[in-house]
Amino acid sequence: MKNQKTYRFYFLVLILILIITFIISISLGTVSIPVREVIISLFGGEPLKSSWKYIILDYRLPKAITAILAGGGLAVSGLLMQTLFRNPLAGPFVLGLSSGASLGVALLILGTGIFGISFGGFLLGSWSLVIASAFGSFLVLLAVLSVTFKVKDTMTILIIGLMFGSVTAAVVSVLSYFSNAEQLQQFVFWSFGTLGNVSWNGILILFFCITIGLWISILTTKSLNALLLGENYAKSMGVNLKLATFWIIVATSLLAGSITAFAGPIAFVGLAVPHLTRQYFNSSNHMVLLPAVFLSGAVLMLICDTVAQLPFIELTLPINAITSLLGAPVVIWLLVRKRKLFF
Repeated sequence: MKNQKTYRFYFLVLILILIITFIISISLGTVSIPVREVIISLFGGEPLKSSWKYIILDYRLPKAITAILAGGGLAVSGLLMQTLFRNPLAGPFVLGLSSGASLGVALLILGTGIFGISFGGFLLGSWSLVIASAFGSFLVLLAVLSVTFKVKDTMTILIIGLMFGSVTAAVVSVLSYFSNAEQLQQFVFWSFGTLGNVSWNGILILFFCITIGLWISILTTKSLNALLLGENYAKSMGVNLKLATFWIIVATSLLAGSITAFAGPIAFVGLAVPHLTRQYFNSSNHMVLLPAVFLSGAVLMLICDTVAQLPFIELTLPINAITSLLGAPVVIWLLVRKRKLFF
């Protein structure tokens, strides 16, 4: 275990890397903007070209902030799930939240193919997909929470979450079968995930949801640390397992559900970042891991977003593809080298 001075140094390094990747993410893209002009614009000054300020403040800055919130939130939710289920393969979507969100969006986009009903009159502009995704995740959350206090162990909750995910995925498959090519294309594009479609109002809502989720996560730190040594040990420490499980699931749902609603399903980050952070900090204390995982997830998402933009080329790759292509080889190498997952 490392001492507090070492942890402070690591946190300072992470914060510095976060600032650097944040500025690079804003400066690179189809239009390259000098770093100096980016900093001037961020602090209220006027860059050399007025169009640069518009690009920075109205497009790239919201996207970079969304990347920080999404990366950090998914990483923390993945950590919560891995600790709760004591499973290194658990991620933020094991409870079926992503499948529920996909079902909500599928009903909105693909529903016309099977029901023959036009939802055009019910769409609320750019908020339609957000509302449909959030509603689908919320329904799955209610279903999972309804059984939380009725089962005896967390493994049963994990299995139930996977079953809910399978059911919703099956419904999406049926909807896809009866949909036309245009509807399928729109749904597939949503499933790729995106960070660039969130407005400032959306960012405020996302920030509010993630703040509440992080606050609940911090309050459950004692329970999370106790759960690392097993449920029996946690009980001996006075932890109310059902209550702790309930709040951990609520925190995960707020984090992963809100991010999926605004940015779509983004894979890999919630699964991999907790492992990377444990290797780097060599700690299982969640008072250290929670902020470290959030910062690491934010950095990774900013890096992936920068790569996905393909600087100087008018193309943007799916963020889901980039997160897996960049991160998976690194995680495999670290796990093979260290062979320690703290479980």
